[in-house]
Amino acid sequence: MAKPLILLIDDDRSIPYALPRALQEYRFLTAENGKTGLSRISPEVSVVLLDLKLPDLSGLEVLKRLKEGYPELPVIVITAFADADSAIEAMRAGAYEYVVKPFDTEELRAVLSRALTSREIESGLCLPCQTGLGEGRQFIGKSRAILEVCKLIGQVASSPAPVLITGESGVGKELVARLIHHYSPRKAQPFVALNCAALPETLIEAELFGYERGAFTGADRAHPGKFEQAHGGTLFLDEVGDMSPALQVKLLRVLEEGTVERLGSSRTRRVDVRVLAATNRDLEALVAEGAFREDLYHRLRVLTIHIPPLRERREDIPILAHYFVEKASRELGKRIFLSQAALERLLAYSWPGNVRELENTLTRAAVLARGSLILPEDIQFPEPRTSGGNAAGLLAYELVERLRKECLEGELYERVLATVEKALLSRVLEETGGNQLRAARLLGINRNTLRAKLQKYGLSGN
Repeated sequence: MAKPLILLIDDDRSIPYALPRALQEYRFLTAENGKTGLSRISPEVSVVLLDLKLPDLSGLEVLKRLKEGYPELPVIVITAFADADSAIEAMRAGAYEYVVKPFDTEELRAVLSRALTSREIESGLCLPCQTGLGEGRQFIGKSRAILEVCKLIGQVASSPAPVLITGESGVGKELVARLIHHYSPRKAQPFVALNCAALPETLIEAELFGYERGAFTGADRAHPGKFEQAHGGTLFLDEVGDMSPALQVKLLRVLEEGTVERLGSSRTRRVDVRVLAATNRDLEALVAEGAFREDLYHRLRVLTIHIPPLRERREDIPILAHYFVEKASRELGKRIFLSQAALERLLAYSWPGNVRELENTLTRAAVLARGSLILPEDIQFPEPRTSGGNAAGLLAYELVERLRKECLEGELYERVLATVEKALLSRVLEETGGNQLRAARLLGINRNTLRAKLQKYGLSGN
């Protein structure tokens, strides 16, 4: 059997030289620009590797032309200039995958293998690709984790199915919801948001489903609910994990039947709404506890996007920091810059409040800065609620606060101890080069105890 043929469109001469030698299980056909690449496409080509930066046409334009002529052909975008916009646009235009240079050969081999398998399985199935994404979005970050989120946004946007967006407070769940709406066929219709944790149950019900005049004391006029307001568009339910069981039943009925009844009325109104839900809680655990309906959980999580916390993607902090400082400069009407020492202080912090806390911290620093330069002393972090007020106390307080939001009742003590113990063991193993005997001596425990704890947490040592 002939080796699969890969069309490589890239003006970087080192790539056509290196890849055929590293991936000898494939044949390669190369092109140094977009026009040549388009001219060399044929039914024999199994996969296309496409650089976004080409000397004649843009990679996105080449991608769109390829998908118009060969919609079933997997196109893997490769680029050294990764950003959120290009990731979203590439995935929305039909790219199979988005790989950032410099890439690992084994990673690329795995992507190529998946692409070939996918084409074999889906041979003969052609899905239309959406184009013309428009402008006006702001999504800041260049980490692989955030680019993965961007790719998912591009993939789920055109679907009418519900999306469950998870992540800690402050990571940008509503921004992701707005981006999904922006790139969807519903973008010209309303985007309506409701925070389920911000209002008491009775008010949330009235806000969601609406009410007729006289439905309750103070209802002096009829009011359409959020579902009616979002008709034809998107409804974003933030903190859906805080919704009461009674309200969960009513939400499930709307999702199943596509109709709502206002409070004080028996008339049903049909609504066409795509629901996006977000939570910072573990819904699976709430389902197991009986605090969240399993049928509603499965209705909401047809598609899922998880946004990682800022501490797990620290490479995004510099670009976010400079963006927020620039934004503050415009709002204050003066030029403000971030010193390298201040940036290093930002990089050393754990950011329990995530991107929202970073923005607030830099806005405050911009206001407090005596001149045009933000210095380390202008960066203020919240004091820990501990008597010592030291760095260890701050870290402990942040850990307890984060886990308190995630844990079920009765779990907090064990979760905090397990988290600290695992981190301690990992650090000591790193310090001792994995030597269990030295690690046990450093910790002041015997080796058998250490071995049992390493096994408990899935850690390894020599």
